[in-house]
Amino acid sequence: MSEPAPKAEAGGAAAHRVSGRRRRSVADLVEGARSGDPRAVGRLISLVEDASPELREVAATLAPYAGQARVVGITGAPGVGKSTCTSALVAAYRRQGLRVGVLAVDPTSPFSGGALLGDRVRMQDHATDPEVFIRSMATRGHLGGLAWATPQAVRVLDAAGCAVILIETVGVGQSEVEVAGLADTTLVLLAPGMGDAVQVAKAGLLEVGDVYVVNKADREGAERVRRDLRNMLALGSWPDGVWRPPIVLTVATSGEGVDAVVEAVDRHHADGVDSGELARRRVRRARAEVEALALVDLRTRLDRLPRDHRLDAVAARVAGGELDPYRAADELVGQMLGDQPSRMGDPNGGARAASSR
Repeated sequence: MSEPAPKAEAGGAAAHRVSGRRRRSVADLVEGARSGDPRAVGRLISLVEDASPELREVAATLAPYAGQARVVGITGAPGVGKSTCTSALVAAYRRQGLRVGVLAVDPTSPFSGGALLGDRVRMQDHATDPEVFIRSMATRGHLGGLAWATPQAVRVLDAAGCAVILIETVGVGQSEVEVAGLADTTLVLLAPGMGDAVQVAKAGLLEVGDVYVVNKADREGAERVRRDLRNMLALGSWPDGVWRPPIVLTVATSGEGVDAVVEAVDRHHADGVDSGELARRRVRRARAEVEALALVDLRTRLDRLPRDHRLDAVAARVAGGELDPYRAADELVGQMLGDQPSRMGDPNGGARAASSR
């Protein structure tokens, strides 16, 4: 949702006023998001998705409010009922009086670049609830089951006071399990009648699930899927005190079993708090994000390297026998690291590439 552009004015004073307006607008948007204004929340997520030049300011303003929400990832193969299950979970959390945010990741339209399926269409029961914010996000070519801007969008919803944030991935295969690195608790959905469900899960999904949900349990074969899952999980090593993923049967269309899923998520959260695993997960998540941003910063500088006069200077010394190429590379990297950080937020490089790791 875009804001009206400022009127054109002549001279530096106009530029100063526009710049000041932008700075104030970010603070105002965050304040609006904190008070539950859905337009402010939507605008902040749009700034994140578009890798706006204001992205650093947005991140800095949101930082003090981060880390309060419980982040639940919902993943699985196409057709297992992720959107229906997400909608049922929203209803369950709303019955507890909690504010809920939903990030529904969809394939990208080849024409508009937007979300192709639009999960909000499948969650119309909550569309008018002011305590529920639902956002469809396009993958825009990003692999792993998430959109590149999902981590930053989580921060926006966290700052907006969402007690629970549900992240529904695009339909994933065996290795697209990036949501496990972003969620506090990962739900892996399976369903009978989808072929060999364990084959779908075992190569990648089986390793990342904190809770396994066999949806569409009113269909023939649901008990077989649960039995096969239990047998596969039994092959793993589960030291004493380590969380062992439960298996829950649900019929999301009727809400059957959804309360059991919420209970399992609550137990996993409590276990993570008691064991310290939740804090360790969040530190790993922050570490990965900082590392990614640092690497993008270096990559951005390297992209400018062919136009950097310092490269020509060290190349001449190498050609003249004054330096070997390894020492020259060390010297050049040292000079580059001494530069000011690049202004990440360019849609063609910085922030977008950082979130693609």
